[in-house]
Amino acid sequence: MSVLQELKEQIRVALPDLDMVLGWEQGFDSAHMRPLYIREEQDIERLVLNPLCVHSLATYLPGLLRGGGNEKKVGIVVKGCDSRAVIQLIQENLIPRERVVMFGFGCNGIVSLQKIEAIAGDSGYMESVEFTGDKVVVSVDGKKTEIPMADVASGKCATCRHHNAIDADHFAGPRAEDGEVPAKHPTLEEFEKLSLPERFAFWQEQMRRCVRCYACRNTCPMCVCRDHCIATSRDPHWLSQDTNTAENFMFQMIHVMHLAGRCVECGECERACPLDIPIMLLRRSMNESVKELFDYSSGTDKDATPPLLTYKVEEETINERGW
Repeated sequence: MSVLQELKEQIRVALPDLDMVLGWEQGFDSAHMRPLYIREEQDIERLVLNPLCVHSLATYLPGLLRGGGNEKKVGIVVKGCDSRAVIQLIQENLIPRERVVMFGFGCNGIVSLQKIEAIAGDSGYMESVEFTGDKVVVSVDGKKTEIPMADVASGKCATCRHHNAIDADHFAGPRAEDGEVPAKHPTLEEFEKLSLPERFAFWQEQMRRCVRCYACRNTCPMCVCRDHCIATSRDPHWLSQDTNTAENFMFQMIHVMHLAGRCVECGECERACPLDIPIMLLRRSMNESVKELFDYSSGTDKDATPPLLTYKVEEETINERGW
């Protein structure tokens, strides 16, 4: 039995006790997947599972499960990084664990649609996308292009240490091998080789291109206060809506600070950015600091307390008396 068939059977058995199950289905063409809300048994057959299932469905959970008198019980299909987002939301009491059922599987990596389009061409519609071993075969305008998977792998997969869903209630298929990965993401390592003036000039140029569409915020599973976001608040009025370099940079710095000790590096912010701004550089840099100071990786331990949600007189990893 394939992983997809096993997953479908697990959902079929559990569905009578759930309001819905969140998964993925094919979108308008073979390359684009979209969220699927499984409410009836016939919906299960629309479920797909492949390296193009990139969306973090955890983003939808707070909106589905918050609110007084809400007793919904929701299932969700999760990769390793998706399960980290669910766990982090549970740790922060943003969703109740007892009303979430996780259907996990082992992930061997997802692909970047932007990278595929850059190689195979972007006509706005892809006739077919097939995954065969370590290659992906794409058909655009009747022309087939064979691409090594390594050339189109999502950037976040380079340092992924959790290929299997964490704390899943159901697990389909074999567990993926957690291979060796670099201690630091290659893009962050390269960036940190730049001098401080060079880094500042780099971000000045990136922030100049930002149009403040808030796609990075809206797609982030940890950004749960969109209706009261500091970026659009008028009382207090912290930021203007001007899309100039200074205001854009201010928004992104606030965003990354609000994700300190919370970002699970799902990469949704960078994937959703229409200008291809490498926002994950900021997130990864912050996560490095949190790891160094508090020895904490967000969303990896369901029993841990996020370091910025607690208080200790003295932190084990911070030498406050050795100055």
